[in-house]
This record gives sequence, C-alpha cells and structure tokens, in this order.
Amino acid sequence: MPDKQHGSRAKFAKILAGCTLAALAAMLSVHAQPASGACADLARLALAHVTITEAVSVPAGTLPAYCKVSGSAHPTPDSDIRFEVVIPEKWNGRYLQVGNGGFAGVIPERGMLAGLAQGYAVAGTDDGHQSTINTDASWALNHPEKQIDFGYRALKQTTDAAKAIIRAYAGTVSKFSYFQGCSDGGREALMEAQRYPQDFDGIVAGDPANHWTHLLTGAAWNYQALTETPESYLPPDKLKLVQAEAVRQCGDEDGVIEDPLSCHFRPEKIRCTAGGGPSCLPDGEIATLRKIYGGPRNPRTGEKILAGFSPGGEGEAQGWSRWISGTTSGDNQALIYGFGSNFFRYIVFADPHYDIGKLNFDGDVALTDARTAATFNSYDPDLSAFRARGGKLIQYHGWADPAIPALDSVDYYRLVQEKMGPTGNFYRLFMAPGMLHCAGGPGPNAIATLPAIAAWVEQNKAPDFLVATKYRDNDPAQPVERTRPLCVFPARAQWDGKGDKTRLESFRCGAPGKT
Repeated sequence: MPDKQHGSRAKFAKILAGCTLAALAAMLSVHAQPASGACADLARLALAHVTITEAVSVPAGTLPAYCKVSGSAHPTPDSDIRFEVVIPEKWNGRYLQVGNGGFAGVIPERGMLAGLAQGYAVAGTDDGHQSTINTDASWALNHPEKQIDFGYRALKQTTDAAKAIIRAYAGTVSKFSYFQGCSDGGREALMEAQRYPQDFDGIVAGDPANHWTHLLTGAAWNYQALTETPESYLPPDKLKLVQAEAVRQCGDEDGVIEDPLSCHFRPEKIRCTAGGGPSCLPDGEIATLRKIYGGPRNPRTGEKILAGFSPGGEGEAQGWSRWISGTTSGDNQALIYGFGSNFFRYIVFADPHYDIGKLNFDGDVALTDARTAATFNSYDPDLSAFRARGGKLIQYHGWADPAIPALDSVDYYRLVQEKMGPTGNFYRLFMAPGMLHCAGGPGPNAIATLPAIAAWVEQNKAPDFLVATKYRDNDPAQPVERTRPLCVFPARAQWDGKGDKTRLESFRCGAPGKT
C-alpha cells in the first residue's frame, strides 16, 4: 500500500481503536523476525499457477516499514484471483488474513492496516473478480469457476500463496495464523473453519452472511413486503418513529435494546386510529413491519427460511432505509435489494432481467439451494475438524444489524451446539446490543476481537466477554463515551446497581432475567 494511502496520524489512531496498550504489548510479545530475503527478490518467486506482479519495500511512515507483494492466482483458465500480502520488516511471527464485504471485487487494503500496524503479516484478496461496486455480481453470469472462486477457492489460494511468500521473505513460517472478517468476511471466516479447518489457529466471524442463499431470499421477501401495496412502504421518517417506539417499549436511556430476545415489541401501539399522519402507522405499514420482523417463511409448509430482524436501529442513518427500504417507495436503492437482485439475476437464474418481486418462497428457494448453497453457504454446523485441530472461533453480531438478521447468528450457534454439544472450549458467540452492521449504532460498537482471539489461541485465555467501546459520533478519533462487556451468549451485561454506567467495570455478565 503506497504511503499516500496511509493518511494522518489521527486516521491511524482509528485503525488501532479498541486495542489497549496492554493488549498490544501481549500481541507483540512474539519476538520480531528479521527479514531473510530481500523484498524485491520475491518478484521472482515461483509458485504453482501464481504470478507475482509487484514486490516493493515501503519505508516507515505512519506505519512501520514493510514489504508489499501483489499477485494473482489462476487455478482454472477462468480464474483471476488477485491478492496482496504485506510483511512488516519487524514481523511479530503471526499471519492474519482479512475478509471482504458484499460481492467483494477489490482487495480490502483498509482492513489490512490494523494488523500490519501491530506487526502481523497480512493478506487479502478480491475474491477472484474486479468490481468497485460491491453489490455487483454481473461478473458471475455464465462464469461458474468465478462463482467458485468467490464462494471459497479464492480464500484458499490466497492463504497458500501468502504463507509461501512470507516463508520466502522471513525464512520461517508463521507461529500463529488468524482470519478475521465481517459481513461477507464473516461468511468467509466460517467457510475457513468448515472447509479449511487446518489453515487457521484462530478465526473471528463478525455479522456473518454465512446463510447466503436464505439471506438473499430474505432480501426478496422484504422487497415484496415493501411493494405489496402503495401503503406498504416504510419511509425514513416512519422508521424513526418505529425505532423511538421500540426503544420506549424495550430500551434504555441510551436508546439501546439490551436484550431483543425478551422484547415483545408491539408496533400497533402507534397504529393510526383515524386516517394517517407522521406520528402513527397505518395498517399497511404495520403489516410490512410484521413481515420484516417475522422473516421469510415457506407459504406451503410454514417452515422458517431465515430469521427476521430484531427491533432497534430502524431509523438510524445507516439503518433500514440504507439497507432494507430505500429512501423513497420503489427506488430500488436499498443495499440488500442490490445484493438480492444481483444474486438471483446473475447467479441463480442467469437472467439479467429477473425481477425478485416474482420470487416464489417454496420451489424457487429449493432450486436456489440446490444450485448454489454448496458454493456460497458456510452454514454447516459440524465444526469437529476445526475443534480437533485446536482451533478457536469468536463470532459476534450486532443486535440492531439492518443487513443480516442477528437472530440468524443465534440460530447457527444453536445448531452447532445441537450437533456438537457444549462449544465453550473452542467457539463462543457474543451479541452486541445497539450495534448496526459490523459497526455504528447507538450502542458500543468498536469491539476488540483480535487481542481476544490471540489471547485465546496463544495463552488459552478463553474470553468471558469482549470489550466494546462507544466513541462520540462513532468516531474512534473522538473521546470515549462508554465501554461495555459483550458477554458469551446467552448471558448479557448487567449493571451492578451502583457503579458508573459508562464504565466497563460497573457491569457483570449474567443470565437474562437475573440480577
């Protein structure tokens, strides 16, 4: 990454948000590894079906000096998996691979900076295609190999190439390997645990889109609910009204619903009694809300296809109007509509004109799973191979996520426990009250996951909670407003009744409903 992309020291401070000095010291405790081979020599490194396109040394600036290697892998004639590896001159002996968002299409350089700053060798990939619009899947039309590259193969190709490059440069293999991602990166993280259990010692899966086929079926469900009648659409001002009422019924003074599972939100409390108006919801809008909260179901069998969304966060700037409903009726600008329509047009039905308003939630869902689930989903509850090799897995999800229903993470976690029994020795789930999609929202949402997974892997310190921080305006360059523990699900943070509610130490983890 060129120096001009590094930004100011204030921007760099944001990269390290959530990492305490003690955590950084622990993470850097593996002795720095001096470079063995010159960075430029890596341009001549020979790897199977891999082309190295660049190998340059980047001098110290805002970040420490490092070697940057760019390349591409071609495991099939239709594959072009581009990747990047950055190795600090004073390497801490650890490898970190970071995940993508949406349909990818670009190398996640920004997500690579935090690990690099902490001494990790870091790699990322564009998942095998090039696009600057992460809702775009037109690259997949009639390209089954590119679909496989996106689904899982690009991950493995990047891992193998990156580890070989690091070994050639440093003269040794990494002592510990980690994967971290959110959204599609969370899907990728769980794909690593399920499909490639030997590759990573520790994995962090945030707000994972691992139920991919059903998640995008849910996009069609919500779109159909919002467009069923002229009265079905939920405008942004009404979403603010809904959020305010949900918080009034179930939330706290910070506008956060701490335990959505115990919240029995009743939107009919603000039903219009006569006519309409800005301060109430007519029947059509309430019906839409109930469909979105309820989630898609098979109309023939009644079987749940995907969990619905939890109350809270509807009216946030990065909430439902951005992800689910759009800003005006029928504008089709909501992000999840973009993901859903691209998936069904270019991958499932190979018809660029397909209208997700026509999707059938019985036969079409079965056909979608049959054609694509094996490639895109990472919803297999059998993590026995990952557990057997000693791997550790942290999963987290924002309760107010407007992109991926938080309850789907709960559902997957419970499926794993049904399959494997207690999972606390290798897999723990943490739910973040008031957090939107991967970040943002009224609750503490900067989560220190990398120090936690490193401590679990390297020191066998299983996390009983993760530290979540709320910055002013959700900007890590601004002052801290409060900190809160995120507890191992189903426990939740409970105030001790006397301490400062803005401080972590005033809370303990306890079972829901108990004090």
